[in-house]
Amino acid sequence: MSTVSESGVVSAVNKELFIGGKWTAASGGRTFPVQDPATGEVLCEVADASPEDGIAALDAAVAAQGDWAAHPPRERGEILRRAYDALMARQEELALLMTLEMGKPLAEARGEIAYAAEFFRWFAEEAVRIDGGYATAPNGSGRFLIAKQPVGPSLLITPWNFPMAMGTRKIGPAVAAGCTMVIKPAAQTPLSMLALAQILADAGLPEGVLNVVTTSSAGSVMEPLIRDGRARKLSFTGSTAVGRKLLEQCADKVLRTSMELGGNAPFLVFDDADLDAAVEGAMQAKMRNIGEACTAANRFYVQRGVADEFARRLTERMAALPIGRGTEDGVVVGPLIDEAAIEKVSELVSDAAQRGAKVLTGGATVDGPGNFYQPTVLTDVPQAARMTSEEIFGPVAPISVFDTEDEVIAKANDTEYGLVSYVFTSDLKRSLRVCERLETGMVGLNQGIVSNPAAPFGGVKQSGLGREGGTVGIDEFLETKYIAVSL
Repeated sequence: MSTVSESGVVSAVNKELFIGGKWTAASGGRTFPVQDPATGEVLCEVADASPEDGIAALDAAVAAQGDWAAHPPRERGEILRRAYDALMARQEELALLMTLEMGKPLAEARGEIAYAAEFFRWFAEEAVRIDGGYATAPNGSGRFLIAKQPVGPSLLITPWNFPMAMGTRKIGPAVAAGCTMVIKPAAQTPLSMLALAQILADAGLPEGVLNVVTTSSAGSVMEPLIRDGRARKLSFTGSTAVGRKLLEQCADKVLRTSMELGGNAPFLVFDDADLDAAVEGAMQAKMRNIGEACTAANRFYVQRGVADEFARRLTERMAALPIGRGTEDGVVVGPLIDEAAIEKVSELVSDAAQRGAKVLTGGATVDGPGNFYQPTVLTDVPQAARMTSEEIFGPVAPISVFDTEDEVIAKANDTEYGLVSYVFTSDLKRSLRVCERLETGMVGLNQGIVSNPAAPFGGVKQSGLGREGGTVGIDEFLETKYIAVSL
C-alpha cells in the first residue's frame, strides 16, 4: 500500500475552476461527483462549469495572450522546467491521486507522472529553439524574412485514460510557443488536471495563461468557445466520433486543429519472430493502462506456424495477471473507467464468441464492487467480429491466423483508423516492406510501446490530424509569417 494518505491527496486538490490565475466557484455553485472506478464510491465533488464560466475562461486567455506571446522564450522554458521538477518531486502523491480517479495500478500511475513530466522537460528545451528564416528572392531584388509566432488562445480537451500526460502533452508546447489556453479535462478524471494547474501557477506561469474548466456538460461549455472566434486553435484527444463533431464546429471560424483520435492497432507476428519478445511486446501493447489506450493492440494477427504457441504463451501470461484496486500491492489489472466501458467490452467478447471465436481465458466480468473485467484471450476471431473494427478499450486480446504477408497487410489496413501498428519479425527486408505498407502514423517494430515525448505522436486516416511531441509538436501552436523586404 502507498504511504501517502488517500483522503489527504484528494483533499489537497482545489476543486474549483481556475480562471485568470484565481480559483473560483462555478456559476450557481454547481458541482458534480468524481467516482473511484474500483469501488463506485464518490471521492469528492468538483466545480461544474456553465457556458458563462467557459466564456470567462476564454476572456482571461485572450486578455493574457499579448503579454504572454512577448514573454522571453527562455523564461517560458524555465517555467516548464520548474513544473517538471515539481511533478517528479510529487510523483507519489500525484500517482495515488490518478489511481483513485482513474483506476490504473499505482506502478502505472507513477510511470505516467514521469512520462507526463517529460513533456514539460522536452518543451522547456524546445521553447528557445523556435526559429525562422532569411533568404534572397530568386530575382535578387528583395529578401524573405520568415517568422514563427504563437497561434494565439488555444482550446485544449483531454481524455480520462491518461489524465496527466495528455494534459502536459498539450500544455507543454502551448506554453513553449507562447499561447494562452483554456483546458477542459474529462469529467471522470478532473483531479489530476486541477493539481497540475496549481503546480504550473507555483512554477511561475502568469495569470490567465492557463485556465481550467471542469464540467459535466462538455458540449454546452466548449462549443460556444469554439464558435466565439477569439480562440484560434483547438487540440483534442478522444474518440473519432467526437472529433468529427468538433471539426464541424471548428470549420465555422476556421480554427487551427490538432486531433488525436481513435485507434484499431494491428499486432503482426511473423513465423520468424522472436516469440519471447513478441509475447512481451503483446503484453505491453495490450495491457498498458488496462487496455484503455488508443495505442492498445486491438487485433492480433499471427502467422500460422507460430499461432498456437503464441496463443498458449499469451494466455498463460494473461491468466496470471492479478486483478484488484490499483492501490493494492501487486495489482496489475485495475478497473475499467465506468459501467459503460464494462458493457462495451462484454458485448464485443460476446459477439466474437457467437461468431465462432474461442475463449482461452477470461471472457467475463469480476464479481463485487467496481468495474473489473478479466484479462481475456480469444482465438479464431473472424474478420466479421465487431472487435476487429471497433476499439475494444479493455483487457481483451483477439487472435487471428494469417498465411502470407500480403494477406495480413490487407487485413491490418482494412480499417478507418490509422494510429499505430506493431510488427514482430527477424527479417530486415520484411521489416522495411511491412512498415512502409502499413497505413498508420506510428509503427512499433519488435517493441510494444511507441509513445515517447521526443518522438512525433499521431495517426493518419480517421485517427487524427497533426502530431504531438517530438521536434514537430511545437509547430502545432505556431503560425508562419512571411515578410517581404524590398531592397
